[in-house]
Amino acid sequence: MVFIMVIEASKAWLENLLPALQWLDKLLEKAVVAAQATYAKDPATEAYQGLYISHEDVERLLVREPGTPLLKLEGEAGEPSFSELTVKASRLAWLKQTFDLSDFDLALIVIALAPELDLRYERLYAYLQDDVTRRRPTVDLALNLLCPSASSKLWQRSRVAPDAPLIRHRLLHLLADPHQVQPPLLACYLKPDEQLIRYLLGQEGLDSRLATFCQIVKPIPESESLSLDTKIQQALLALALQAREANQPLHLHFHGPQGVGKRQAAEAIALKLDMRLLVADIATAIAAKTELESILPLLLRETQFQDGVLYLEGIDALGSQEQISNYQYLLQAIARFASIAILEGVAPSLSEIPGSTRTILPVSFPLPDFAQRRDNWQAYLSQSGILLPEAKELDTLADLFRLTPEQIGDAVASAQQQARWQAAQTSQESPPSLTLEDLFAAARTHSGQALTSLARKISPRSTWNDLILPSEGLTQLQEICHQVKHHHLVCGQWGFEEKLSLGKGLNALFSGSPGTGKTMAAEVIAKELHLDLYKIDLSQVVSKYIGETEKNLERIFTAAQSANAILLFDEADALFGKRSEVKDAHDRYANLEIAYLLQKMEEYEGVTLLTTNLRQNLDEAFTRRIRFIVEFPFPEADYRLQIWRRIWPKQTPLAADVDLEGMARQFKLAGGNIRNIALAAAFLAAENSQCVTMKHLLQATKREFQKMGRLIGEEEFLPFKQK
Repeated sequence: MVFIMVIEASKAWLENLLPALQWLDKLLEKAVVAAQATYAKDPATEAYQGLYISHEDVERLLVREPGTPLLKLEGEAGEPSFSELTVKASRLAWLKQTFDLSDFDLALIVIALAPELDLRYERLYAYLQDDVTRRRPTVDLALNLLCPSASSKLWQRSRVAPDAPLIRHRLLHLLADPHQVQPPLLACYLKPDEQLIRYLLGQEGLDSRLATFCQIVKPIPESESLSLDTKIQQALLALALQAREANQPLHLHFHGPQGVGKRQAAEAIALKLDMRLLVADIATAIAAKTELESILPLLLRETQFQDGVLYLEGIDALGSQEQISNYQYLLQAIARFASIAILEGVAPSLSEIPGSTRTILPVSFPLPDFAQRRDNWQAYLSQSGILLPEAKELDTLADLFRLTPEQIGDAVASAQQQARWQAAQTSQESPPSLTLEDLFAAARTHSGQALTSLARKISPRSTWNDLILPSEGLTQLQEICHQVKHHHLVCGQWGFEEKLSLGKGLNALFSGSPGTGKTMAAEVIAKELHLDLYKIDLSQVVSKYIGETEKNLERIFTAAQSANAILLFDEADALFGKRSEVKDAHDRYANLEIAYLLQKMEEYEGVTLLTTNLRQNLDEAFTRRIRFIVEFPFPEADYRLQIWRRIWPKQTPLAADVDLEGMARQFKLAGGNIRNIALAAAFLAAENSQCVTMKHLLQATKREFQKMGRLIGEEEFLPFKQK
């Protein structure tokens, strides 16, 4: 491989640079002759030429007209021009066309490049500049070599101005003389960029200054990607072909969730055009405090060197107010870019930041719909050789988990690995079988995890058997589960989705006193639907500062979009307690907060649950936007008895004197309080190394009442002491 690279570099040298250097040698040969006449020295001082300024030097400078080239070179008939040389030198010709260079620009490149290839040019340049310390060409020397007159020399200074192609594209650098303070432009050295040298020598490879956040991808033909929507792919390929045939730039903005095929679409474009893909992670560059103004020109130039399509990942990192200037600079640079550039992000637009995006075409990559998700599940399972679940189970997976194709593929792979691990633990010799529960668990794992920093994740353990409610309440909870399970049938196949602009998800309000089972009901629903449950304490979300509550809610619902989870907004009283007749600005704003919460609940396509004990504060306008309202009444004696009986695990030893009927009849407690008493009594019994007795129960009950701030007299315990 190294030998091949050497051969290619030699070929590039012969085809591109050797004719140009031969041209330069002829130019320098004439310049040396002119210099010998110009710098004629006294033989006694000739050995010190370039080391000091003689009287003759001063007199010669005074008689010369300002701006006149120091070396007047006479051309010869039949001598090839630089424009003729670029026909032979394919890479120089490519530079000229790609970066809009002139023949004069190419001549400057060759003059600056020569010492990088042969050190003899350093001595020649020092001689021509009459200074042994100036071993690199200055702007003045280059102009003296190439310009026949003072007017030409002044005019061609513009070729090294900051906005000139050579400087703007970082092909040449102007280096100040370290021995001078703020030297004039003419005294600056011309230095070719290292990547330009590599390109002209035929050496491939990424610019080392970009390596930390950039990579070159060579797309290879693959089978059809499951991540990429066929219609989107066909449209993009047609657009790219049209742009190339018309020799026009193409600037695109791919936006949508991660894993929906944006990168694959870019690779498909590059493959179709037989180009490479230059992938740059803008978020990584920004995080590393890299200055965009220093690396973006290099990125754009590198894309041209690599004959590639530029793919800028993570442009959402430029969406903050601190990055406004970088974002505007990016838009300006892309607008001037004459090839294909693709900006990638999640947000559909950064239009709230000033800057023109009229040259950039937005392309949306939405989450796949139910049918596409189902096809993805089926395809990935088939590819993995997994026995497909029943059609109904596949429908459930596709409907409950709004995953991207990439997430579905990862979930199937994770489920396989977990099944292998379980088989190894049980010493199974046969191939592990994959269950639907394995797929549910993997789907939850690969759902978005952004909510974990904003809400508390609850692992559902309660079942229908643990929930003690009147039949009406239980029926409503079951109907909630049924509506979620059959969402794809009613909204998709039966067409109700076309009738609904909002409210495609499901919301419910659980109303009742503390401890009556509202959170447990949410757990039961989550366990039944195989979904994660996140609990959000609204009292921590609501802020006294105007606008902060809405910002907090926006962050929660944005994170929830990819979570595939049930949202439980606890302590909704923090909002409902403020809802009232509008008497002042604070009342009006409190009502706006509730309206905003309802709006976000309607926009959310998952399940949202609210808990409150202030049902009386709700008006008809509010309840109309809630699909289910479930009452959790304070339990009567017969329901309390059921709770007392079901609260004990089978392994817990109960003494014969435990009177659960009496406890249910004597103490008016909610289910949450009963659970606390049972747990406390069990610990009291464990301390005494015996089973749970009535004494332990009564002691735990007394502690619970104390915690509740309720006084209870000894007479309340008399019925049990008399037994």
